[in-house]
Amino acid sequence: MRVIDQDEVRRRLTYEVCIPLVRDAMVALSRGQTRQLLRAIIPLGDGRMFGVMPGALGERAVFGAKLISVFPENFAKGVQSHQGVVVLFDGESGVPVCVAHAGEITAIRTAAASAVATDALARPEARRLAILGYGEQAITHAHAISRVRRLEAITIWGRSPERAAAAARRLERELRIPSFAAPAARQAVQGADIVTTVSGASEPILEGAWLAPGAHVNLVGSSYAGPSEADHEVVTRARFIADSREGVLAQGAEFLRAKAAGLVDDSHVVGEIGQVLAGDLPGRQSADQVTVYKSLGHIVQDLAAAQALYNQGQQ
Repeated sequence: MRVIDQDEVRRRLTYEVCIPLVRDAMVALSRGQTRQLLRAIIPLGDGRMFGVMPGALGERAVFGAKLISVFPENFAKGVQSHQGVVVLFDGESGVPVCVAHAGEITAIRTAAASAVATDALARPEARRLAILGYGEQAITHAHAISRVRRLEAITIWGRSPERAAAAARRLERELRIPSFAAPAARQAVQGADIVTTVSGASEPILEGAWLAPGAHVNLVGSSYAGPSEADHEVVTRARFIADSREGVLAQGAEFLRAKAAGLVDDSHVVGEIGQVLAGDLPGRQSADQVTVYKSLGHIVQDLAAAQALYNQGQQ
């Protein structure tokens, strides 16, 4: 059995490799070619959790699962908040062939998926990116989205001004794009063409009233029913598209809160990003329309990434 560690994932799973992989995986998901169950989550207290995500890329294709823990306090220690493994099984023999570092795969493939959605849903001329959150996903999302739009400015907000400023300095150094830390979330979002939330917030930090006409929003930080990064107006204003419609109807916190308030029903989740990519569902319908991509993260993204890393090593 091959073991692919964090350094190897980081070195070989580049955005140029991962973005096309994720795009193809999401199309396959929406076409019903993959097999998967909803993730199972065990709360461990204080925002910690353990999750199990099983799936298969097809009936005779590779299959496996991601076992992942989320410990938000790790960020302050300089350690990834997501820890775990992706276990890959051969689709013909059923033999486990690979174990890959799930934290690094998650960091890269989540950002790649948001980049895929941004490319499909944001206006072609979008140039200003706002990021709410300053952890690892803030950095990876800026890198990934810069591959699909010619960004001219990045603004970051987080509860620690010092950490937000440090993230902005890092992004400006790495991407050579002017990057700033905003003193408030509203100031970060005002005038932004693309807004990405990658926080650990349990209550909304993004308000729909702040969004400019035509903005695209990636809701990423909350991956299960409960914590919600955006208020009801973000949901109700937007053409709302999921990574997995089944997943969002069951576990998409922002949607579920708006539904519980009687503001939307299941039809508000108009479909999946894979349908948009395949040309089966309209994405953005006008220049002024607000679009939302709700990301829960999906096992098919992890399996596609792990398979690519495993196959590269076999060559």
